[in-house]
Amino acid sequence: MSLAVVLLSVLLAAAILLCAFLAIRLAQLRRAGTPVLLRTVPAAVDEGWRHGTVHYSDHALRYYRLTSLKPGPNVTFARQGMEISGRRAPEGTETEILDGMLILQVQTAGQTDDDYELAMGPGAVTAFQSWLESRQSARSQRRKSA
Repeated sequence: MSLAVVLLSVLLAAAILLCAFLAIRLAQLRRAGTPVLLRTVPAAVDEGWRHGTVHYSDHALRYYRLTSLKPGPNVTFARQGMEISGRRAPEGTETEILDGMLILQVQTAGQTDDDYELAMGPGAVTAFQSWLESRQSARSQRRKSA
């Protein structure tokens, strides 16, 4: 057996393992999270959208990009630092991929200088707003620490 055949066999096995890993990760993320599209702003009207899922916890919202090889979240938003600054309907060519979705403009105070837009279905928007509004107020947190 020549060196070229062995090398090609190893590369083929590595490619198959990588594809299997991606397929398993994609299935796990889709099963466990809420599907969203996310982008940083400012951005052109129809550019920068990334498919992913969000996972809610008591203190953070974790965004996992579907096409990423990173094992952890790609972006983590602290619950206390998030504010919805606006909402809008898809515009222009966004309607082709965001049909039936709402776009929330989100500010992330104290974490990064980036603002984001999250596109999600109406049910996911309701769940997101409920999760965000049910957080403890900064005032009640100050009383606990005193």
